Amino acid sequence: MNEHNSSLGECAASGKGSEQEEGSLKWWQLSLIGVGCTIGTGYFLGSSIGIKVTGPSIVLSFILAAIGTYIVFRLLAKMTAEDPQDGSFCYYAKQAYGRWAGFSCGWNYWSSNILIMGSQLTALSILSQFWFENIPLWVFASGYGLLSICVVLLGTKGFDKAEDLFAIIKTAAIIMFIIIAAAAVFGWIEGDMKHPGIPKSMGAFFPEGFRGFWASLIYAFYAYGGIEVIGLMAVRLKNKEDAPKSGSIMLILLMIVYVLSLGFAVTMVGYEVFSEQESPFVTALAKYDLAFFPHVFNGAIIIAGFSAMTAALFGVTTLLVTIAEEGDAPKLFAKKIKKHRDLPLASLGLATVGLIASIITALLLPGKIYEYVTTAAGILLLCNWLFIILSALKILETSFLEKLSSALGLILIVAAVSGTLVEKSIRNGFFVSLSFIAVIAVVCLWMKKRWRKEESQGG
Repeated sequence: MNEHNSSLGECAASGKGSEQEEGSLKWWQLSLIGVGCTIGTGYFLGSSIGIKVTGPSIVLSFILAAIGTYIVFRLLAKMTAEDPQDGSFCYYAKQAYGRWAGFSCGWNYWSSNILIMGSQLTALSILSQFWFENIPLWVFASGYGLLSICVVLLGTKGFDKAEDLFAIIKTAAIIMFIIIAAAAVFGWIEGDMKHPGIPKSMGAFFPEGFRGFWASLIYAFYAYGGIEVIGLMAVRLKNKEDAPKSGSIMLILLMIVYVLSLGFAVTMVGYEVFSEQESPFVTALAKYDLAFFPHVFNGAIIIAGFSAMTAALFGVTTLLVTIAEEGDAPKLFAKKIKKHRDLPLASLGLATVGLIASIITALLLPGKIYEYVTTAAGILLLCNWLFIILSALKILETSFLEKLSSALGLILIVAAVSGTLVEKSIRNGFFVSLSFIAVIAVVCLWMKKRWRKEESQGG
């Protein structure tokens, strides 16, 4: 995650594939892993929705989202350095506010990643329609979903080793676009195109006004999704105190890459041309005589996106096992079948139900599914970040400046979530996320009664 984005499983696989022992990573290695894990299909396709609702000011959205993301990362890294735990932010939420918070955080994280997988599955299907536009989305979604499940069932050893390569492919695709776009802007490549250029007024920079800019924040934050997983991997650093530096460098690199690539895209093409049905980078270069670019770029993103989705499926499956082992899910989900490489079949089965739901939704709502699912996934992701900030404020001894930056982080997150209500085209995504939160809240209330009963019996 990118989206995801993708980042939960991909980072987990990346760490496992490289077989890094605890305490062996240097700060710059963690920074590079973070860049590769964070860039996902949410950025390659989701940023189109952001551009569509706000125009060139999407660049400012990504800068503000980078600031908010850094605040979250710094607090998580500080908690990890003081008390390294496998459960990370779910554990800290439990320590700060009680078992209900750990339970809610774990299930919210599982739900957000199920939606992120659905978003990726849809993104892969939309990107595949670039070549086969008459084939329905649900057909591609079914094929990719089935293939992903098969990879999990067949084993992960070889696939884990390929994760680093896929991360390089994604990063290289953006760098390739930046180089080609720069050449096009400076007139080194011929094309039947007049560039809108850099906006010369506030009206040109915010063509959809403040409301459009407000609505775009969720897609900027979504593109940085996965920072919480880098917080998990901070325990692998040689020097734990290097975690904030590692996160700072990672976010600076991401922001530079994001701002440069989007900056070129919105100065090359009018914002109204962009569509959620096509990557903004393919749209920006569509009128140039570059027959190879759309195909190479699209293919690279599909390969990397599929790897991210499959890695996320591994991660979600493993996450439910952990939740079950902690007593926050039925013990059935913690059981593993030794004959099938210790496969947690029940956990994989529930994740598969999530994929099937995405396929059915793609069949019923082919025109709007990507906007709705991506918006909902982004909101649930930010709920996790809200937990991180609030937990840190309770657990850590924070200075006045840290409290001030935490308040800024909370304001940016609330702004991103509430912004989805002001834009009609993405508003339904807010209600999808609300339904997930409502179900978790109802189950949590039921579990609280059970916990009280267990405590009274134990006492």
